[in-house]
This record gives sequence, C-alpha cells and structure tokens, in this order.
Amino acid sequence: MSGPKFRVAICGGGVGGLTLAVALSRYQDIAIDVYEAAQSFCEIGAGVGVWPRAFRVLRKFGPDFEQQLLQRCGYEYTEEYVPAVRSRKSDQAVGIELFDLMTKGKLMRFHRADFHGVLLSYLPPSCTTHNKKRLISYTQLLEDCPGKSPITLTFKDGSIATCDVLIGADGIKSAVRPCMMRELAEVVDPDEKQSVLSCMSPIWSGVTAYRTLISSQKLRARCPDHRVLKEFTQYMGKDAYFLAYPISLGQYVNFAGFTLERDLVDSAYKPDTEIPRPSFKGKTNDEWVSELTAQQFVEPFKDLEMDAQHVLECVDKGTLWAVHTVKTLPSTNFGRVAIMGDAAHAMAPFQGSGAGQSIEDAYLLMTVLGHKSTTLETVPRALAIYDKLRRPFSSEVAQRSMRSGQLCAFQEDVPLHELGDTITKNWEWAWLTELDDALEEAVRLVEDSSIDVS
Repeated sequence: MSGPKFRVAICGGGVGGLTLAVALSRYQDIAIDVYEAAQSFCEIGAGVGVWPRAFRVLRKFGPDFEQQLLQRCGYEYTEEYVPAVRSRKSDQAVGIELFDLMTKGKLMRFHRADFHGVLLSYLPPSCTTHNKKRLISYTQLLEDCPGKSPITLTFKDGSIATCDVLIGADGIKSAVRPCMMRELAEVVDPDEKQSVLSCMSPIWSGVTAYRTLISSQKLRARCPDHRVLKEFTQYMGKDAYFLAYPISLGQYVNFAGFTLERDLVDSAYKPDTEIPRPSFKGKTNDEWVSELTAQQFVEPFKDLEMDAQHVLECVDKGTLWAVHTVKTLPSTNFGRVAIMGDAAHAMAPFQGSGAGQSIEDAYLLMTVLGHKSTTLETVPRALAIYDKLRRPFSSEVAQRSMRSGQLCAFQEDVPLHELGDTITKNWEWAWLTELDDALEEAVRLVEDSSIDVS
C-alpha cells in the first residue's frame, strides 16, 4: 500500500479540530495528527449549542454518530417549529411580554465533555493524537519547492514536528493566526500591511458576560412558580440584559447576562483605524475571566423589573467574562495553512453559533482536502476554495450575532412591535438555510481548475 498523499496537522483538539479529524479520517490516503495544548482532550467550559443548520452537517457522519449525540442531548431532533425564548421588556418596574422566538427545530444543547467524548470515540487508531503540545509558531517555505517542503511546527516544550498541511483550530488565542497574518502582510500592498497585522490578536468586543448557576430549590422557596423554573426567559433592558432557563433536569437555573458598551460593539468588525481600541481592564492586562461576589454580579441588572430581581436575589456568586472576538480577516488561508473556528471568526455568543460554525468549517475543509483531485501541489487552491466559500458566510454570522445582542439591549432604533420579527429574521439563517450549496460549489471548484478562486 502506498503512503499518504499528504500529512495534515490539526492544532487544537476542541469541537472544530476534532470534528475535522473525524471527517478526514474517512480518507485512508490522508495522515492526521492532532496536537492539543491541554493535558487531555476532556474539554471543560460552557455547554455546546448546535442549531439545525449545523446539526444537519453532523448527521452526515451517519445514523450511529447522530444517535450517540442524541443520547447525550436528552431529546430528539426535530424540524418542527418550537418555542425557543420568551422575551420581556424589563427596564421598568413591571415588565411586559414582548415576543416569543419560534425556531424551526431546537437548539441542540450538550455538555461540552459529552460532545467531546463522542468525537473522540470516532477517531480511528490511524489518527495520532498528541497532548501537552502548545504551538508557538510554524514555518513554511513558499519560494523553493513550494509543493514539497514540509511545514515545521515549533511547540512550547521545545519539540518540533513537520506536516504538509496545517489547520489552526487553536481558538481565539490562536498561534497560527498571527503567524499567517505576518506572512500575508509581506505580500500585500504596503498601505494594507498595517490593517492585516492588526488582525493578529483578539480584541475586546465591548461585551461583558456574567455567568452563574442558581439553585432551583432556592428560587422555588422565594417564588414557587417563577417562570425561569419552567421556560427559557430573556429579561431585556437598555445596554444590559440576561436570560435564564432550567438545566440538569431542573436542578439548576442557568444564568447568562450581558452588558454592551455601544461604541465598542459598533466598531468591533470595522477595519483598523488610527484610534487605538481600548482593551478590557481586568485585574491584569490579560485576564479575561474573574470571579465576582453576589453584589458585584447583580449590579449591572439592578434596574430591571421585580420578576428579574427575584432571580438575582438567588445569586451566590458568579463569573465575569470579557467577550473577545476576532476582526474580520482578510484571509483564512495562506499557502498550505488555514485557520478555522474561533481562530478564524471568534464571535459574540448572542446567537449560540460559534460551535456550529466550526463544524461547518470542518466539513467543508474535509470536502476540499479529501477530494480525489486534491494533491499536495493543489492544496493551496483547495484551501483558497475553503476561504472563498466559508469566510464571507462566517463573517456575516459574526455580525448577525453581535446585532442580536444589540437588539436585545435596545441599542437599535427598532419599534417594540417590530422587535420580535427583526430578531427572528436576523437569526433564521440558523434553521432555514443549509451548508449543502457551499459543499456542491466546493466540489465544482475543486474539479474545474480553470475557475479563478482568488
């Protein structure tokens, strides 16, 4: 049996990286190495939410894979219209019902470790995984024998590895993205260089998130029939709002609140300007997460209606997250290197679509790299096709997600009676559209090399 046609290194073993590894593993002529910075692949953190558009992509892995996910989700997949979120105007003493968001299919929610476990169980022995491997930088030679020279990976522990294709799935603090932006800056027009380099690092979006779990028993003792014990409820106020809903079979109420600094949020995806963008002021310059007392946690929401205050009175403590994003990039590929997921388009959480977009990235990358027409020499074209088809869409999703937050924080001049329809139309791509058209176009572009993909 002949050797692999090329070796793919995936840096990052999160949702996107492992989905790509599982997808590519169906091709026996592609060797796969997954490098994860953590000691294990058992990822911690918030839950994973997948809307119908992205879940339909996961279903392409087969009925057994889908069944494994559904068993961990706890409810069946449907494409019927279902109530998703009940929203209230809460910036007044007595709140009022505004609208109920109806979605065609549910947001499929998973414990992150469970989702991760399913992906890991589908990795074949031929896919090699490496732990405690935090990438620092890579080097690819583009001038001499561009199709043959291996890419060199340098890790924090001092070790070195090589590959033919590098996919950066290493999150918002990606090491691949800044290396790629520096490469790209060397070949663009001089007047574009600074704008490209400004995309190397993540930026504070102007959004701050407040997260905690509330004891249902504690809330029930205060308000036996409180709505958040039964349904997903959103309390909307000027520049600040929160949503709460039951989890863990009703044992807890999950709380996610947000404040939005309007000027910063408005400019989060605008091109680089000469005015420096302020960074988040945590206890240290690079601290994005901090623990809050109950008093500190509830302060941004103290003017919301009494129904909301009943929830806030049950907070024991919480966590503050400075929500960082990635600017709209000029490219997500260069040579035989590409980035995906949060490394390419980290976005605000207002539409719960970050994981879904990384899943879509992975499947389209699999489509172009696994195609029989793709060789080591044509990998740059395959990755350019990925960029052409995914970057505009994921960039639009990032902007739609941010707009959802602004709408919920009453930062757009939309009449109240139109707000529900406006939010729905801004979000319905997640359940009414498909990745399939992009997949078909990707195959067409791979098979017809006469078509310009630049």
